[in-house]
Amino acid sequence: MPDIIKLLPDSVANQIAAGEVIQRPASVVKELMENAVDAGATAINVIIRDSGRTLIRVTDDGSGMSETDARLSFERHATSKISSANDLFSIKTKGFRGEALASIAAVAMVELKTRREDEEVGTMIAINGSRVESQEPCSCPKGSNFSVKNLFYNIPARRKFLKSDNTEMRNIIIEFQKVALTHPDIKFTLLHNDTEVYNLSPANNRQRIIGIFGRQINRELIPLETETTIVNVKGFITKPEFVRRSCRDQFFFVNRRYMRHPYFHKAVMEAYQKIIPPDTIPSYFIFMETDPETIDINIHPTKTEIKFENERAVWQILMASVREALGRFNIAPSIDFENEALVDIPVRTASSPVPEKPLIPVNPLFNPFENEEDASRKPDFISRFGRENVTNWEKLYPAGFRSSGQSVIPGSPEDTERKFFQIKSKYIVCPVKSGLMLIDQKRAHERVLYDRYMESLNRHSPASQTELFPVPIDIDPVDYSLLREIEPELKYLGFIIQFREKNRIIIKGRPSAAVNTDPKDMLDILIAEYKNAPSGPASGAGEKVAAAMASASAIPYGKILFQKEMEDLFDSLFACPSPNYSPGGKPVISIITMEELDRKFR
Repeated sequence: MPDIIKLLPDSVANQIAAGEVIQRPASVVKELMENAVDAGATAINVIIRDSGRTLIRVTDDGSGMSETDARLSFERHATSKISSANDLFSIKTKGFRGEALASIAAVAMVELKTRREDEEVGTMIAINGSRVESQEPCSCPKGSNFSVKNLFYNIPARRKFLKSDNTEMRNIIIEFQKVALTHPDIKFTLLHNDTEVYNLSPANNRQRIIGIFGRQINRELIPLETETTIVNVKGFITKPEFVRRSCRDQFFFVNRRYMRHPYFHKAVMEAYQKIIPPDTIPSYFIFMETDPETIDINIHPTKTEIKFENERAVWQILMASVREALGRFNIAPSIDFENEALVDIPVRTASSPVPEKPLIPVNPLFNPFENEEDASRKPDFISRFGRENVTNWEKLYPAGFRSSGQSVIPGSPEDTERKFFQIKSKYIVCPVKSGLMLIDQKRAHERVLYDRYMESLNRHSPASQTELFPVPIDIDPVDYSLLREIEPELKYLGFIIQFREKNRIIIKGRPSAAVNTDPKDMLDILIAEYKNAPSGPASGAGEKVAAAMASASAIPYGKILFQKEMEDLFDSLFACPSPNYSPGGKPVISIITMEELDRKFR
């Protein structure tokens, strides 16, 4: 029987390795940017064509490579970062395995131009599918220039399964942000199809965060800084009033390397416990510094999963640091002197006039218990219109409501046969034959709106309400790319958005059925819900957008409903094909039977 075990050719082995390291165009951007950082670059430029399918070019002004090093850099496990196994326990660079360039060259057409500062002539190497096609001297500036063309051209199955251009570009932006955030001292630029996405000058950590996520984030940040013998923690967390409903802008870094760490995320959430609503998540930008020998970064090909030697201690330090920062913010909010809008604080001098004692108008005849016949005794500073508003305020509310705005159990002769009332402005209660029916008002409205939006999508007949004054909004490039991707669905649902340059949009219309009248707030909820929506094989982009739009447009918890509004919602819900569950599969209706009620009184 012949032997069946064979050594794989290098080209095949490199393609297998590329499957772990190079998963999409964003992986190429990450690896090349990190190599540029390791090369000591002070400026890194990233140029993208067609979301990385056609071209990914990364240039830097780092140390560059000699002719021999340039050739060896594309070999598997060829690296300048480590020389022995012991070096794995004290890694201070981004890369170290020597797999990135070999993996990239195995699945793309790669051209490298590089020159060291002490050399007059550089080196140009062209590689096609792991095969070196040319190597020759060339004229080029100091540093390295990598051009990666036609990614996955020789693996059609991988190329076919790439996502849409907007999705792939969104992932590229996220990887760009991770590297740029942890190296604020380096100048970064990002261009996509000749359009500038980022142009970041060297700055401090706070300025770099503002440069990436926009000036509006400056007012949201609370500084964080703790030094211990185990780990130093610094960075910024979000003020409680600016938390979001989606996992957005949560960044952990250790020794200037991005990491995913669900355990440490729980530490941050623990610190925010009972401060923010349970379904919201704060943004944070947390930079940790620790001894490289106390962490292990060699446990995953992408090096984003990191093991800590003193994980429990770091967890406690992190939670305490976040709590301490929140405590300082709540007790004594600091003035942000980095904000361009300066606070005008008046200064008194010896020659300044003494201000007069403020006068407060007081009506000695005022009696809160007076009746309408005594209205003539009201003071002169209440105008006729003011008296009418005070006297006739009850006309604003229908029967069955008290002045506090809370529903009461109907029982007056004017009540209809169907009786509805609210509990905590969250649930609608209605007596039925078998007992009491409880309806979640927000989920019920989501169900109704989802069915309407799906009908609009299928018929391509949007119902939009034009904004009298179009609302301009500057948004994060990642969200800008997301909105670009789902723009057709948004249009059919009634959301009219005009896209401008530099991540600016203008909202010109919103769905007419929306209860939320703030277009910006509605858009934030829409984006958050879309990101959090599960991606099942049966749900397409239209269904996800409709579900997200329904959540953003629905009646919120805490909104008081009139009797007629509860009746209309009840009728609309039971006109739906599936009234029992929300678009996300959560229950809308619950019935407490008479037997359950009787048991409670035994």
